[in-house]
Amino acid sequence: MIVRIWHGWTTPENADEYERLLTDEIFAEIAEKTAEGYRGYSVGRREDDDEVEFVTIMRFGSYEAVESFVGEDYEQAHVPDSAREVLERWDDRVKHYEVRDEERY
Repeated sequence: MIVRIWHGWTTPENADEYERLLTDEIFAEIAEKTAEGYRGYSVGRREDDDEVEFVTIMRFGSYEAVESFVGEDYEQAHVPDSAREVLERWDDRVKHYEVRDEERY
């Protein structure tokens, strides 16, 4: 399994809207585009004074599944226009990791 980790930051006023976009629209679009290679996501949110940081962790079955989502330059961040409207800043590049071990409860 491959995990794709990305960070974005927004204002406290826009944080709920960004989280809604992620969970209601953006991840649904990704799941539809990648079909069976997509394995789901996790979203972390951290309030820090005048900004809110989000981390997204997406799971894919293979690097080929990641490429079906974003293309050959799979480390390029996918930030739709709707997200750019409410984010203040974001990582332009994404990090990928092979999951070597995992414990589930």
